[in-house]
Amino acid sequence: MKINFPIVLASFLAISACAPQAVETVPAQASLGGAVSAADLRAAQAGQEILAAGGSAADAAIAIAIALTVVEPQSSGIGGGGFLVHHDSKRGVSSYDGREEAPAAANARWFLDATGKPLPFGEASIGGKAVGVPGNIRMFAMAHERHGKLPWARLFGPAIRLAQGGFALSPRMRTMLGGRTSASQLTPWARATFFNPDGSPKPVGTTIRNPELGRLLEGVAARGPDWFYTGPPARSLVRIVTAARNPSTMTMGDLASYDAKERSVPCGTYRGHRVCGMGPPSSGATTVFAVLKQLERFDLASLGPDDPRAWHLIAESMRLAYADRAAYLGDPDFVSVPLAGLMDPAYLASRSRLIHPGQAMAAVDAGLPPGAVMRNAIMSGEVPSTSHMVAADRFGNVASLTSTIEAAWGSGLTVDGYFLNNELTDFSFAPLAAGAPVANRVEGGKRPLSSMSPTIVYGPDGRVRIALGAAGGPTIIMQVAKTIIGVIDWKLSAGQAITLPGIFIRGNRIMVEQGTPLAAMIPALTALGHTVVATDPPFKANAIERVGGRWVGAADSRSEGVALPE
Repeated sequence: MKINFPIVLASFLAISACAPQAVETVPAQASLGGAVSAADLRAAQAGQEILAAGGSAADAAIAIAIALTVVEPQSSGIGGGGFLVHHDSKRGVSSYDGREEAPAAANARWFLDATGKPLPFGEASIGGKAVGVPGNIRMFAMAHERHGKLPWARLFGPAIRLAQGGFALSPRMRTMLGGRTSASQLTPWARATFFNPDGSPKPVGTTIRNPELGRLLEGVAARGPDWFYTGPPARSLVRIVTAARNPSTMTMGDLASYDAKERSVPCGTYRGHRVCGMGPPSSGATTVFAVLKQLERFDLASLGPDDPRAWHLIAESMRLAYADRAAYLGDPDFVSVPLAGLMDPAYLASRSRLIHPGQAMAAVDAGLPPGAVMRNAIMSGEVPSTSHMVAADRFGNVASLTSTIEAAWGSGLTVDGYFLNNELTDFSFAPLAAGAPVANRVEGGKRPLSSMSPTIVYGPDGRVRIALGAAGGPTIIMQVAKTIIGVIDWKLSAGQAITLPGIFIRGNRIMVEQGTPLAAMIPALTALGHTVVATDPPFKANAIERVGGRWVGAADSRSEGVALPE
């Protein structure tokens, strides 16, 4: 979508679907009160400011995402992409795809070495070839055009102030600077901005200023999104990725031709609730729903979160859902995705029958959903990072947005004060499996499969019950499904459900969060036939729920996330 934006900087300075979709109507005089939840206080305050100024939920979510480019550059920002699921109180649910895209010249050998073998992930994920065309700015523009209330430029105000005035380096960012240093120190700008002369990260509390990013954001605010994709910012981006380590073949044409896309919203019912999420190229909606629906025949409520049998059932359902994800999901503009089949209640009931309450399955293979052609499963290289944000406005509109640059610090490349993604490593490096094409193989103009799972759940009364999402690569789906189970089955608040210990699947192993009650269940889970490993993944989830006629936010206590009222 290309939009000819008027120059609205003056107003900025003056102020400084698969099935029928749920619809609720909020009378004009009613007010639920607004709320936001984000991974960083400064970004949450940006959304709070926008709501207080009369902005919509979409406006607030966009302002949060732009501010995160400044204060959480290691995880998301305008150098990456995202997905937005939006509930309009009068028109229902819609979704927007701002996923990054491979350059037109990309092909099946993109991540293969000279002998035809897949490159090691660490080698492929740094530099130009890993960078996909960033989609966030175009997605923000599309969502703002359809659901925004404030002027486009107003949404950039908080982020510009943070970039120019400075912000305190947080403990989480300081930790991540000390982690993937090959990415965070790749460019002279990043070293000068975040590191001391001796190469050590600057201490917590250091004021970080980013005037380069401030100037860029002022330009996008004043000139609109086309300027980002066709003007000097695009030329700078192309120059960086084509001259970098592992040089890309990205062109100005690749950026100019990028479009955000409105996608149909897959929805399904779980215990009388309607669960709506992001469809392909996200695997969020289908995989979250499969996990839930395959559990529907089990009485999780009576087991409760303290019973290892409940977590056994959840783990088994995740194994089944992830097997189908690996086989069938990809960019629907390039591969035939059996979306209806993957959401089909009868098919998921047949998959559920493979789960035994007293014994783990020995092996798990992909099924054959209706309308599907059998494919060989192969996993992509998705890694933990990303950021989720949720906003609800006073009139019942809700925006659930997940944004990412993929790994911490993305490709390590920087331009105009922001980090560029390494999202193309979410493709499956090997184009074939057992001689058959892989659904998520690299192709020119294609969008890689993602685990990002922005989700909105409607209660039996048809009104939004909870909107949520998470960060953490392949753990995202598990975090979202676990939180929904906590709210619906175990009658927990969103905050309590997010805080539940984490469980996820890696192959045939169950990974449980160390130092939690789940880790204490390892002997019981092992006795049920599981291979269990305790680990410490970077869980990070955010949500908003309707409580007593008002919106209440929740944020993961494991993170620096916060929730704020309007």
